[in-house]
Amino acid sequence: MKNTIGKIFSDETDEEVHSEFVKFSRGVFDNRYLVEGKKQAGRWAIKTSSEFANFFVRNILEKEKGEVQIKGIIVSTLDLESDCEFEIEDVKKYMGIKQLVLNCQTSGDKILRLMDKYPRAFYALSFSVNGNELKIKAKAPKSGKPGTKTKGDEDEGPRADFCSLKTSDRSIIDELFFDFPNFNEIKIKHVIEVKEIEIPKDVKTPEEMREKAVRKGVIKRFVDVNGKKEVAEKSFVV
Repeated sequence: MKNTIGKIFSDETDEEVHSEFVKFSRGVFDNRYLVEGKKQAGRWAIKTSSEFANFFVRNILEKEKGEVQIKGIIVSTLDLESDCEFEIEDVKKYMGIKQLVLNCQTSGDKILRLMDKYPRAFYALSFSVNGNELKIKAKAPKSGKPGTKTKGDEDEGPRADFCSLKTSDRSIIDELFFDFPNFNEIKIKHVIEVKEIEIPKDVKTPEEMREKAVRKGVIKRFVDVNGKKEVAEKSFVV
């Protein structure tokens, strides 16, 4: 499966891409979709920002049919409990946000069924299976505003440290690093500029306007691969 950035650069935007871009207003959003990779003996070590969490969870669990020991949280504004086919250790609520705390053994299919029904929930889940060691911070991601600085901007810049994956799965590497799949060390960041927002005429409420609005703009992909820097640019309508 492709992640959001891969879909945009291959002209395969869909409802999933639209859902991820709903959070963007008009403006320039720097340091998004951060991803780093290092080649190790027989596998790769990957670190990313929070935007890749759901991609990792789904991609890995789709290839696992057995039981998996899973720990972490699922974050949403909706009530998901009745649709969970696995044990929930705790439920935390704050300002309309609900966090389901997991520390259980379950099948990947049960997690995937929940993801299919609630694709906009945030699945910060950690587990090891089939040569994949996935660790995601058990907290809700911050939603930055255009032009705002992230902690660390003044020194080393924002860090790709929300998700950590050690894998021997070549398909994940080919998907994340579609333009430079063969590397010893690589760092990538994206700058998203939303230039225009079109609101359909048949919607009236603010919620509908936000959800159904079409965003037009440009995404720039800054790559530092094996010490060499490259920049790619792609227009989007999502």
